[in-house]
Amino acid sequence: MQVADMIKAARNQITNLNVDQVAAALDNANIVLLDVREPGEVAGGTIPGAITAPRGMLEFHADATSPYHLPQMNPAHTVIVYCKSGARSALAAATLVSMGYQDVAHLDGGITAWTDAQRPTTPPIEAAQR
Repeated sequence: MQVADMIKAARNQITNLNVDQVAAALDNANIVLLDVREPGEVAGGTIPGAITAPRGMLEFHADATSPYHLPQMNPAHTVIVYCKSGARSALAAATLVSMGYQDVAHLDGGITAWTDAQRPTTPPIEAAQR
């Protein structure tokens, strides 16, 4: 299976949200906005309120039994995942579903679509500030 097929399959398993839908959802206190880009990529900023968890650490950050678990990662909350363009976030969202997260979506088009729509960004939230 090629990665394009994997991304397509992941998108078929999850909710794909556009920029306006994500912006509206952020008013809900039970939303976890998760940026899965690599540390060097988040240097330009994140969507306000996002926590950062590189894609390579997702499973560890999402698993409550892991020493790397992020307390914000709660299967009872809605999780909206994003990356640069929407490919990694689709894969990440499908992974969270397979881990038992019930309400997972991703930002189709990623932070690129967010900034193209002239939505605000902020400096990244450092791990020590989480």
